[in-house]
Amino acid sequence: MRFFAFVFALFFVALGRDALDDWVARTDLPSVLPEISVEVRDRDDILLRAYTVEDGRWRLSVGVDRVDQRYLDMLIAYEDKRFFEHQGVDPLAMLRAAKQALIQGKVVSGASTLTMQVARLLEQSGTGAWHGKLRQIRVALRLEQVLNKDEILQLYLTLAPFGGNIEGVRAASLSYFGKEPRRLTAAQAALLVALPQAPEARRPDVDLKAAKKARQVVLDRLIDTQTVSVEEAQSAHLEPVLAKRFRFPAYAPHLSDRARSEDPERAIHRLTLQAELQKQAEKLVASSLRGQAEHVSIAMVLADHTSGEIIAHVGSGGFSDKDARQGFIDMTRALRSPGSTLKPLVYGLAFDQGLAHPSTLINDRPVAFGNYAPQNFDGTFRGELRVDEALRLSLNIPVVLLTEELGPARLMNALKKAGVTAKLPSGNAGLAVALGGVGTSLEGLVQLYAGLAQGGQKQTLNWRKGSIEESEGNFVSRASAWQVSHILAGLAPPRGAANMRLAYKTGTSYGHRDAWAIGFDGRYVAGVWIGRPDGTPVPGAFGGELAAPILFELVGLVSQQAVPLPPPPPETLLLETAELPHPLRRFKGRRAIFEVPPDAPKMAFPPDGARLARTGVGVSVKVRDGRAPFTWLANGAPILTGVHTREAQLPLMEEGFVQLSVIDKDGRAARATIRLD
Repeated sequence: MRFFAFVFALFFVALGRDALDDWVARTDLPSVLPEISVEVRDRDDILLRAYTVEDGRWRLSVGVDRVDQRYLDMLIAYEDKRFFEHQGVDPLAMLRAAKQALIQGKVVSGASTLTMQVARLLEQSGTGAWHGKLRQIRVALRLEQVLNKDEILQLYLTLAPFGGNIEGVRAASLSYFGKEPRRLTAAQAALLVALPQAPEARRPDVDLKAAKKARQVVLDRLIDTQTVSVEEAQSAHLEPVLAKRFRFPAYAPHLSDRARSEDPERAIHRLTLQAELQKQAEKLVASSLRGQAEHVSIAMVLADHTSGEIIAHVGSGGFSDKDARQGFIDMTRALRSPGSTLKPLVYGLAFDQGLAHPSTLINDRPVAFGNYAPQNFDGTFRGELRVDEALRLSLNIPVVLLTEELGPARLMNALKKAGVTAKLPSGNAGLAVALGGVGTSLEGLVQLYAGLAQGGQKQTLNWRKGSIEESEGNFVSRASAWQVSHILAGLAPPRGAANMRLAYKTGTSYGHRDAWAIGFDGRYVAGVWIGRPDGTPVPGAFGGELAAPILFELVGLVSQQAVPLPPPPPETLLLETAELPHPLRRFKGRRAIFEVPPDAPKMAFPPDGARLARTGVGVSVKVRDGRAPFTWLANGAPILTGVHTREAQLPLMEEGFVQLSVIDKDGRAARATIRLD
């Protein structure tokens, strides 16, 4: 080694500058740079997740401006104090090393510059053989010709070995200190300076004593160079070294994998997520799963509906493919039955079509559409009530009545206009679509509610930073969207939840397979799904009991006090039932066949289909049950009104078919078609 150092020093002195430049210019640099770990970062450039390179190493990219300046000063002072003056090789250091080696009979100090170390790391070559050292010198000189000092320093910061599968100062700082290298203590910086010289021997997780000693050597030498003060070094000596490695950040795994699969060539993926909020959301999922039934999972999405940016995204309760919860499946994208969460859209469309108003009265009693007879979730019926109350109570019969008038195809088209992917199990849309008879995803439902929050305008959710999509018009009018929002905001918070005003809706799919809660305030929109990824039932799972409290906790992570909803648009019709135009006061449905209540009026005489002989006094009629007074009609025209008796004489004389109707005080009717001969 003494001989090699001496020869190298003489060689560069004797060669001459012109010949040296020509020799260096003909040097081939490594054609392929080492692979860098793919990173996923949040909206503020905070690391969410990183992936090892092909050989399982952590090798993260880093800029000089992302590293603590104190560390850089210590590194250069310790490793290569003339780094910014030399051209890749330090002849003075070579001559000094050769002189010391000749006098003392052993290697006292090295002459390898940081640029030479970069050359060795790029070529993955050793340092022992003289021809290897010569090659490193030649590559180092060439690097100085094609790169500036910051670029060379950046290569060192990226490639330097720090023990095990850790390469580069960022990976080392995250692994040994659990933080980015932007802010380092003097003790931490000294350890990072010492490790690359003997990374395996000095790893604190392998030999804590060796790591402390190496750090002390660096600090002591830096006192001599006046890079650190005596007091600073003494304080650094007392700082503990942890005999462990921190785990690398691994947040938002589903969205990270999705970003990587959609753009596999990109080295850094920047998402719209907020790192701290994402951590809290994942903790919320983990805590909410405690005590849940076996294999139950949770997914959630939180977004800013004013921008469409997703700020927290949890695909499942656990990510390992060995997890019994099948956490590797992203349940925010899985198509599931949405239960009652589509009902607000039905009501909004009905308002737009002039079929109903929040104050319209609608019947909630047994009804049939051919062979389809929907039932309420609790099996009970409320009779006549206002439309807004029917939505708050999430009654099934009123929403099916409205869907029958609208047509299921109109509902499916509105979902498409809102940007929601919806898959029909049979390919044909039926009335059951309004009650969850269609496949939708959590992301799709949150996007739908984001659109409602934005006045009925499609609001595409995005998770990749810088991705902006223009809106494509309204799927419901802004007045109808406000009316629906106002109705949903009238729901009381679930038991035990924060007392904040959210416009929210819960849902439970058939067989208790999916429990949902979707809601929004004046800025944020969120959705929660609970169920088993394999689609098996979760007995006793209800959206209002399971998902709704978690929804309020999720929104509470970003907004302790809900952002107020906007005021109604000027065109919104704010009237009570009695003030509405007559056609809007009551809704029954044109083709719905209601089951007759036991006390409803019944035509006692004549029976339906009867043939009667004409007489000079008309037709005698009788009604059973019902409440007086009664109104009698013939072919839709009133004949007698205010009748308090159950028998009457109708002045019908003309030959032919006649449809008789009787309506009681409560608006209930009975009918019979007869023929007069």
